[in-house]
Formats: sequence, C-alpha cells, structure tokens
Amino acid sequence: MTTKNSADVTDVDETDADQVTDVDKATDGSTETDDATSETDGKRRRSGLAMAGIIGAIVLTIALLASAGAATWLYFGQYRTDQKTDDAAAKVVLDAAKRGTVAMLSYSPETLDKDFANAKSHLTGDFLSYYTNFTQQIVTPAAKQKAVKTSAAVVRAAVSELHPDSAMVLVFINQNTTSKENPDGAFAASAVKVGLKKINGTWLISQFDPV
Repeated sequence: MTTKNSADVTDVDETDADQVTDVDKATDGSTETDDATSETDGKRRRSGLAMAGIIGAIVLTIALLASAGAATWLYFGQYRTDQKTDDAAAKVVLDAAKRGTVAMLSYSPETLDKDFANAKSHLTGDFLSYYTNFTQQIVTPAAKQKAVKTSAAVVRAAVSELHPDSAMVLVFINQNTTSKENPDGAFAASAVKVGLKKINGTWLISQFDPV
C-alpha cells in the first residue's frame, strides 16, 4: 500500500508540474500577445498623432494662404482703389484752388467786369459776398483811376485737408502789379490758405486767408 501510494503521489506531482508548466507557457504567450498588442496600439497612436500634426500643419498653411489672399485683395481691391479715389479728388481740389486764386488776383482796368465775373464763378458763401463788395467798392475805383493791372501765378500748391464736402489747400503765389505810378511793376510772393466747399458737385472757394 505504501509503495502504491508513493507512486500515486509521484504521478500526481508530475501531473501538477506539467499543468503548472502549461499554465506558465500559456501565461507567457498571453503576456507576449499583450506586449505585441500594446506595441501595435502605441505605433497606431504615434502614427495618429503624426498624421494629426501633418493635417494641422496643412490646415494652418491653408489658413495663412487664405489670410494672405484676403489681405492682398483688401490692399489691391480696396486700399489701392481708395488711394486712387483720394488722389483723383485731391487733383480736382488743387485745380479748383489754383484756378480760383489766379482768377481773383488777376485783372486789368480794361476788362474789370469780365475779370471779376470770372473770379466770382469760383467762389461761394460769405466769401463770395465779401469779394463782390470789396471789388466793387475798393478795387474797381482804384484800378480805373490808377490803371492798376495785376497778374498772378501759382508756384506751388498742396492739399492740407480733404473731406467729402470740404478741403483746405495751401497755395504759394507770385504776383506782378503795374500802375501809372509804377509802370515797371512790383513783384510780390505770398502764401494763402484756400478753403473750399463742394457745392452741387463743384469745388468753390469759401475762404481765402494769407499765411
């Protein structure tokens, strides 16, 4: 009985050992599988992050290009257009200021009525009223009596203010005046600030102040 029991115990131990070995092998296999799965998942995550980074860079590049395109459109489509509009308006204002200034300061005793009528066509508002009274009461009698003849030329002019319906222009003038008392003429250089208003689409002088 004792011998038989020992053999049985030995068989049981060997069986248990075999089972333990099988379990260990199975466990090792499972661990290797888990490691492989983890490694695969890690690669997938890294690959996903890399792809996300690439996509993000592409999106950012597209956004920057779109932004640059919008900025370019704004510059050429709006700013440059506005700039051209401002330049064109300034040119019109300058021309009105120069022509009006020359007309006001140029007259001859033989053609006073025509000269003053031409000058008044460039004026508006209170300044028109002032110029009308001044030429009638002061300039006309003196010009006829003393044969005063004057001619003006604009040397330089620049727009200092420009608004939709008003503007200010700085004008530099050379003026030559002759008379009975001074037939050789007297030369004078001066500067004036010319204020203009847009009346019914036309720029007219509303202010004329020596600087």
